[in-house]
Amino acid sequence: MKIFKTYKTVVIAGALLLASCAHEDQPKESQLDFSTPQKTELDNWIGANFLSPYNINVYYEWNQNLVDENKYLYPPQGAKVQPAMEVVKKIWIDSYSTIGGKDFVKKIAPREFVLVGGVNLNTNGTVTLGLAEAGQRVSLFQVDNLNKKSRSSVTQFIHTIQHEYVHILNQTKPFDEQAWAKLTPSGYTTTWYNEAIATSRSLGFITSYARLNIYEDFAETAATILTSSKAEYDAILASITDANAKANIKAKEALVVKYYKDSFNIDFYALRDEAQKNTDAVINN
Repeated sequence: MKIFKTYKTVVIAGALLLASCAHEDQPKESQLDFSTPQKTELDNWIGANFLSPYNINVYYEWNQNLVDENKYLYPPQGAKVQPAMEVVKKIWIDSYSTIGGKDFVKKIAPREFVLVGGVNLNTNGTVTLGLAEAGQRVSLFQVDNLNKKSRSSVTQFIHTIQHEYVHILNQTKPFDEQAWAKLTPSGYTTTWYNEAIATSRSLGFITSYARLNIYEDFAETAATILTSSKAEYDAILASITDANAKANIKAKEALVVKYYKDSFNIDFYALRDEAQKNTDAVINN
């Protein structure tokens, strides 16, 4: 009994000591900031044009959890954010909403855009223009370099979005992978970045990146057509002298057109023309 009483006393004394120390170490006031950050004019614009109508968040302030911390990346300039997202809204969202229906993007869309100011350079010397992650997040790089008055600049920027969105559509409804894989089975390579675009087209691929695998091939074919006028795309086909290569690219085009019609009841050529009309509006505004 003596041992038990002594032990009990020590425990109680220790508990009182810990409680006393804890009480002494506690700050008199909370050091955490629970106040709601004040929204800027840009935040309100994003809310009105992306968050409220489409449930899409746009992250432009720095958050290391949203980017690859092993890369030298930095947030975009504040003045570059709205012009970039105006391009996204006009050419991507508005085009799909007009041709696919006003609720199309509401139902199928990434729920987050992450904007990065500079170049995302890879160790093999290539540059990543965009990333689509699990169909929920799209990261866009080189936002600071976008020039809304330059057709080539706008086309490169929107090509990234169109490409990544095709991946999201494919995750919703897969394309005919077996039919696609039969067209140019021997042309795929992990070192696509060493191949000239003319060489790739002579093998039946619309771009060199399309040669990475059938999924990038599908996305590149669709995105290239969507970011080209009919005349520009016809010029690409006319530049290919190999008859078999040209036939394979046209066969891939046909599979893309069929996919959009069968999976989403979208006229792919009407979507292309709408995107081109909206591109002109962006550049000439």
